[in-house]
Amino acid sequence: MAKEKLQRLNIRYVLADFESVEAVQALSNYTPINPDYALTNLEACKAEADSLQASEDAAEKAWKAARDKAIIAELKLHKAVLGAKDQIIAQYGKDSDEYRSLGMKKKSDYKKRGPRGKTEVSQA
Repeated sequence: MAKEKLQRLNIRYVLADFESVEAVQALSNYTPINPDYALTNLEACKAEADSLQASEDAAEKAWKAARDKAIIAELKLHKAVLGAKDQIIAQYGKDSDEYRSLGMKKKSDYKKRGPRGKTEVSQA
């Protein structure tokens, strides 16, 4: 038996399938030859899909809430580190080894610019 591709159906098809099950429920004399397509099986499949979709929605909400908390914690950490850097600059200065220990470049490590020379404008 070939494996089915695990790919999400378009929501239009899923909604149409739910409506089709409701339409089959309205039929009074529906008796399929293949028992796999009996009304009880269709209703069980629909109930399982509904239940798992609700479970997926709850898991997605929990994931989003956890992601939001992680983002807030990261922003809080970043703000604290920026504040600590400002405090280190205030206490030790931008030309200190402590400033360099933060991964920053000391003020004295920057190349000094020399005077700009006059550039000649060529006339054509």
